[in-house]
Order: sequence, then structure tokens, then C-alpha cells
Amino acid sequence: MHNLTPLRTTVLAAAAVLAIPGTAAAAPASPTPVSPLRPVASLAAERLATADLVAAAKWGTDSPIDDPAREQQVLDNVAAQARQIGADPDEVRRIFRDQIEANKVVQRGLYAEWTAHPDQAPTTRPDLNVVRQTINRINTDLVQSLADTTPQRTTPACRPELALAVVEVHHEKHPDLLHTGALVRSLISVCRN
Repeated sequence: MHNLTPLRTTVLAAAAVLAIPGTAAAAPASPTPVSPLRPVASLAAERLATADLVAAAKWGTDSPIDDPAREQQVLDNVAAQARQIGADPDEVRRIFRDQIEANKVVQRGLYAEWTAHPDQAPTTRPDLNVVRQTINRINTDLVQSLADTTPQRTTPACRPELALAVVEVHHEKHPDLLHTGALVRSLISVCRN
């Protein structure tokens, strides 16, 4: 069995989920390349980091991970923001559906970890309203970033550029396997082709 480094694991995961043939061989040898889609990947990673706080706020309460009413509110808000700046609201809604699902992947992963190891469960509960304010700010920035990168997201180079962006963000933020997999999941609808 091969011993995979975290970077190689990230590249392979991004290549597999984003279906980019040969991406692992195209991994950058140095940090000099910067993907034009890095802001999108970075904001998606920042949004995913809030999943830890959401999970901690809900842990031990009757608040479920799935919250269709809140999810619909988020989707309606980002679609309205997209319309206001001339972006495609249906596309933004589709991308944010992936963001929401990826966030729930992290929450479920944390719940499983905390159930298996109760000593690692949170002992304090963040204020979910405060966390949602952070999520709303990130959502606004992400909608703008998606609008700004529309030309890059419509080209055949989008998937390789997105994989590079995931690698760059992984190198910068050093997420664990749960968050790395969720990051890849959060980006599957970013490219139009």
C-alpha cells in the first residue's frame, strides 16, 4: 500500500470528486501558481470552518443537523444577492446547495466523533445567531466571488484550476481529512462544464 501525504491525498480527492483526469500529476511543485478560483475555494473553506461552531451549538440539543427552513432561507438570500449583482441566481442556488450539504457532512462527522469519544465533545455552546451572522457575511463574499469568477468557471480549464485552488487552500489552511473531503464536496457545482 502507498503511503499518501496529506497534500497528495487532497489532490487525489479533488481529482476523484471533480473528475479531473491526470490532476494528481499536475500538482504544483512550488507555491507560485495561484488559481483564479482560489478566492472561491478559500471562502468555501472558511464557510466550512463554521460547521464546527454550528455542530457545537446544536450538540446535546434537540436542534437537528438538517434544518430545511434555515437552508431555504439561505438559498433564497443568496439567489436574491446574485440577482442584485447580475449573477445567475439558479447557478448560485445550486452551488450553495453544495455548500450546505458539505457543512452537514462536517457536522455529521463531528457528531460521530463526539459520540465515539465523549471526552472530545464541546463543553460550551456557541451562540448560533452569532455564528449565522458570520455565515451570512461569508455567503455574501462567496456570491460576489462566484460572480467575479464567472468567466473562469465557464472554461474547460475550470476543473483543473479548481483542483489547484483546493490544493492551495489545503496548503494554506491545513484542514483535516473531514474538512478536506467536505471542501471538495462543497465545490462540485462551481464549474459550468
